Amino acid sequence: MAKSSGYKVIAENRRARHDYEILETIEAGIVLTGSEVKSLRVGKASIAESHASEKAGTILLFNATIQEYAAAAIFGHEPKRPRQLLLKQREINKLIGSITRKGMTLVPLTIYFNERGRVKVSLGLAKGKTRADKRHSEQERDWKRDKQRLLKVRS
Repeated sequence: MAKSSGYKVIAENRRARHDYEILETIEAGIVLTGSEVKSLRVGKASIAESHASEKAGTILLFNATIQEYAAAAIFGHEPKRPRQLLLKQREINKLIGSITRKGMTLVPLTIYFNERGRVKVSLGLAKGKTRADKRHSEQERDWKRDKQRLLKVRS
């Protein structure tokens, strides 16, 4: 998500594209408390080891860390609590069907504020990469980089 298009990225999961093959991306809202939103506005969040999963017919975000907001004092929040994601029932059913298949998982890619100031999560429906897949994608990336250098030198 680009900052110039009205989005303000709060947290990004850079390992996700390395460890998983992203098949589809979905935008979802997230249920937060007031102190969590204030902490996100300061940029105190991490989704490095988080994932989304189904529980009791809803999709929840697990292990996403939103640091406590110091000014909230006793009205604060738990940093790693499961947070409900806001999706339409049709999308929930589709995702539940997809993640029950072998090897599929929901990985949060970014947390950001949209142009209306709402906190959104970009989820990726992903399939885990093997070591060979990771090596192949690394070789492809290196080749593209070398190709750009060669074209730049000749121009």
